[in-house]
Amino acid sequence: MPTFKEVQYYLSGLWLLIRMDARGFQYLDTTDRGMLRSFWAIFWSLPPIGISWLWLQQAYLLAMPPETSTGLAFFLRLALVEASGWLLPPILAGVLLLAFRFGDKFPPIVATMNWFFVPANYLNALLFAFTIFVPGAKVLAGFLSLALTMAIIFSLARILRMICGTHPLFIGALTLMLLIPNMLLTDFLQHFLGVYPPG
Repeated sequence: MPTFKEVQYYLSGLWLLIRMDARGFQYLDTTDRGMLRSFWAIFWSLPPIGISWLWLQQAYLLAMPPETSTGLAFFLRLALVEASGWLLPPILAGVLLLAFRFGDKFPPIVATMNWFFVPANYLNALLFAFTIFVPGAKVLAGFLSLALTMAIIFSLARILRMICGTHPLFIGALTLMLLIPNMLLTDFLQHFLGVYPPG
């Protein structure tokens, strides 16, 4: 498992790539081995994932009758939703990359994408925490959520451009392919599995 110092190193590389600085690649392991190790990002994302689960649990219980309770099954269903969110983007990226003959870009894209989602998850968790502790600021939370989403799209597009080169239409399609279907599937599974607050 990558150490905390290694994760810091990877995140430094991502920051350089977002700034369009090719030196960022020196901080990242974009080999096949590095791609597989990047799935340890799930472990490093467990704290913010836990916060989001607690927020969903609280929102679910508030929307249900007082006698409603949640048990292990509730969190197992959330784990299933989370697993789909980590597996779907690489699958969709692979399909699109093969279709456009960018197959050699698969390992660096998956590796950078997995590590990119670590800070994205922590920022999202901060937003959940803000919603929990400042329940009356829903409008502000909505604006912050929109700003975070735009920042994620912008940053991911710049990273993909550094990996794939200047192909605006392809970069745009790949960015949306990595984010939009995942968001739609997460929303669908949360409702289908009954872990999203009704109403």
